[in-house]
Amino acid sequence: MTELCADIGYYSLNKFGEELCGDQVSVIEQENNSIVVVLADGLGSGVKACILSTLTSKIISTMMAGKMSVEDCVNTVAHTLPVCSIRGVAYSTFTIIRISQALREAEIIQYDNPNVILIRNGKNVEIPATELIIDGKKILKSKISIYENDVFISMSDGATYAGVGKKMNFGWQRDNIAKFMEMMYDIGFTAKTLSTILLEQCNKLYENEPGDDTTVCVLKIRRREPVSLVVGPPSNPDDVKKMMSLFFAKEGKHIVCGGTTSTLAAEYLDKPLVPSLDYHDDEIPPMASIEGVDLVTEGVITINKVLSYAQNYLEDNQSYKEWSYKKDGASKIARMLFEDATDINFYVGMAVNPAHQNPDLPISFNIKMRLVNELSACLRKMGKTINVSYF
Repeated sequence: MTELCADIGYYSLNKFGEELCGDQVSVIEQENNSIVVVLADGLGSGVKACILSTLTSKIISTMMAGKMSVEDCVNTVAHTLPVCSIRGVAYSTFTIIRISQALREAEIIQYDNPNVILIRNGKNVEIPATELIIDGKKILKSKISIYENDVFISMSDGATYAGVGKKMNFGWQRDNIAKFMEMMYDIGFTAKTLSTILLEQCNKLYENEPGDDTTVCVLKIRRREPVSLVVGPPSNPDDVKKMMSLFFAKEGKHIVCGGTTSTLAAEYLDKPLVPSLDYHDDEIPPMASIEGVDLVTEGVITINKVLSYAQNYLEDNQSYKEWSYKKDGASKIARMLFEDATDINFYVGMAVNPAHQNPDLPISFNIKMRLVNELSACLRKMGKTINVSYF
């Protein structure tokens, strides 16, 4: 299943008045390209729930990734975590999704969380499940084949409680959530975008005062899409041809950033560099175009804006409302890296541009390098496969 990959995005709302979330999501990648995702909902809220859910998600995801049985996982959690003095229960509820890349199969294990929703071809598909009794607890276990663009939605019960006592008498029922996500389904939406859309709707039903910790985790099966980005000329001018040949040899889309870099790319391709005077955003320099290149932008200022979008993407993703539709270079790069790309190749020229040096920092500190390193770190946290080559 190397041509497909799992795009994972999750987002949480804290119970109103609480600083910590009692839900936790843990993701572990295995050597055989399989992925284990655990969403745990700790009992109660606040610090105790946060500790319970964190321990539960880490224990289960680590054991499942180690090919331990679900029985062993549940028993370990039950005997490891402290028992709640009020409820007499030792652990949180949980949902486990394990994607087997080689077998094109998803294994789903659920305990007391709302059942996982599967959206396939824009329609809700019920997932058949077998009931198991483990340590006195009813566990639902499923195994199903997976296909490109399948969307799995797991959630804590804060999602189904949304609106209780406010806009809805009995909360937002799972079937209604499934219908809502059918309407929101779009092949172009990433897992993070879908989780953001659903959580924002939950927050509206709570009237911005969530009555419970609410977490949504979306896992989307998608085709791998490589994107390559080159920025800066190489430190040795003799390496220009090598750098550009490696860059353009990569499959997928190509982004060229920086004035000097654009000139070098145009010369390598023997195509004209056509600048634009259109300012789509007063803060972002205009773009250019080169035949054979998907996107040509300015360098440091543009990438700095992309970095700020990436940092927000990993938080509440509110900046999505900006970069998802704007036509400036930073927004276009954000869409290509955050939404289109699964595998990203950076080609970074090490030549020092005096204009990019901050006089308040050591002369060797290169702003361009810092931006690329921080952006790469953010993209890895998004689940992208990153490769950085320096010249």
